[in-house]
Amino acid sequence: MNYVKDLRKLVGTRPLILPGAVVIILNTQQEVLLQHRTDGGWGLPGGLMELGESLEETARREVKEETGLEIGELSLVNIFSGQDYYFKVSNGDELYSVTAVYVTKDMRGKMDIDETESVSVRFFKLNELPVGLTDEYESYIMPYIDQLKKVQE
Repeated sequence: MNYVKDLRKLVGTRPLILPGAVVIILNTQQEVLLQHRTDGGWGLPGGLMELGESLEETARREVKEETGLEIGELSLVNIFSGQDYYFKVSNGDELYSVTAVYVTKDMRGKMDIDETESVSVRFFKLNELPVGLTDEYESYIMPYIDQLKKVQE
């Protein structure tokens, strides 16, 4: 099932509102899992919702597809939407994303990346995020890092 592709057949490249989810996955060293996407940027694992899915189900499915990992309990960090989340992708498609950002430390399995979407997947220290982290993903991660700093103060 690919809801967005079916919609695109009907509306072409016109702007769509597309819900999705990404996950801040932390290991025991408080490092975040990022994927180096085939488009060149670094980001969080996640993607767009399919028909009938909850945002949590979207997050779990996308993480499994992109990293091979299964995730358990999720905590909502925030939902991001609005003008700042308008995108025009290389093929001309336009969209406004509504993205639920979750965090989890509950992961299991062996990493197995989907090479159609990722060049690599690895953990980074929260204070040493990679060059090439896209503005979109940085805007998802930084509020979480700010929350952590407040708790530690």
